[in-house]
Amino acid sequence: MKRLLAAPLWLLAATAGATPSGIIVIPSTDIQPYKVPHLNFDVYLRTQDENNGTRKGPMSMIGPTMGILPTDKIRAEAGFDLMYQGDQALDNNPLYFHGKVGTPEKSLHEWSPALAVGGYNIGTKNGLTNQDVVYGLAARTFAGVGRLTAGYYGGNGAVLRDEQGHVANHGVLVSWDRRLKEISPKLAAAVEHQGGQNLLGATNLGLTWYFSEKTSVVLGYDIWNNRAVAGKNTFNLQVDIDL
Repeated sequence: MKRLLAAPLWLLAATAGATPSGIIVIPSTDIQPYKVPHLNFDVYLRTQDENNGTRKGPMSMIGPTMGILPTDKIRAEAGFDLMYQGDQALDNNPLYFHGKVGTPEKSLHEWSPALAVGGYNIGTKNGLTNQDVVYGLAARTFAGVGRLTAGYYGGNGAVLRDEQGHVANHGVLVSWDRRLKEISPKLAAAVEHQGGQNLLGATNLGLTWYFSEKTSVVLGYDIWNNRAVAGKNTFNLQVDIDL
């Protein structure tokens, strides 16, 4: 623990993200409906010991998100998360904010994609949790293929760095997701990638089971781009409920 607390502050920042409406881990162009509160509970578990023989503890987060615009063509959401991961410096500052504004598919014309811009991991501790990630996304659904999403993000270079301390605060966001109706209308699959040699960069695989249109569970696997910074790969379990 003493060695960890003596590390530069950017090495202590959270590896997962405060959760706007998303695919598995990365944001999506989905936006929570107006005045409909959403509650998420996420847990990340390490699959292996670190190179020094220790195993990082689980990370958990919980928080609400709510739609805040009453229009159909332009939508917006805002929320926050409390994130805990067994580190005193981080857990003393667990509050992270997120928000998003966008427009759904076909809202501008028949072939217009969904568009969204937003921010997440807006922390409250300067130089430690204020990753302050901003992003832009476009998505389009194709019959028989599913939804394809692409975008880009950038964040606070004082926090998002590689293992050498070099700024690594931006990268691509790409994903594919689809309801697997051939198996069950309640089952969906997704693959996504967030670029960057920082705490956030990863390739994520996931399956979602919809108990109803208001309640779902995600089981995911996270392959971190830079395990020297983010640690070993993780399983993630997410419960999402519209209240």
